[in-house]
Amino acid sequence: MNAKKDIQQQAFQENPWNVYLSGEIHSDWREQIKEVLNTYQVPIQFSEPNTSHSDSDDCGSILLGSESDSFWHDHKGAGLNSIRRRKLIQEADIVVVRFGKKYKQWNAAFEAGIAHALNKSLILLHDEEHDHALKEIDQSSAAVCRSPEQVAAVIAYCIKGILKN
Repeated sequence: MNAKKDIQQQAFQENPWNVYLSGEIHSDWREQIKEVLNTYQVPIQFSEPNTSHSDSDDCGSILLGSESDSFWHDHKGAGLNSIRRRKLIQEADIVVVRFGKKYKQWNAAFEAGIAHALNKSLILLHDEEHDHALKEIDQSSAAVCRSPEQVAAVIAYCIKGILKN
């Protein structure tokens, strides 16, 4: 039995799971998840969208030329950001989507929809105040968590079967 577990552990070390961390960019929730998962020693490769708000907003105009109309400024940036988002979600084993308190997270909802359409395992992170607004997205996810620690615990359980409180 221990030999089988050793083989499984070795396979996990050689093939870490890809976890895409989507959504709200104004708090340190990503770092909290990474820190907790580090204590579990779970082999994971993390990816995320560009979390620099200004770079994400302005990349299209910086790289492709400035725009006086804000629609076209945003359109160029969104197009460039979609290349990264699409690739990282396609490669992900698990997609975690955080809906924050301060802003309406249209991009997070969109990425949750992409993950669902691609049949990715989806974990949501949001406060109870968003339960009603996110009920359809919640229903399509594998887990709805209230804290980064819960997200980390769910991931650790799914990958290594670890149950901790």
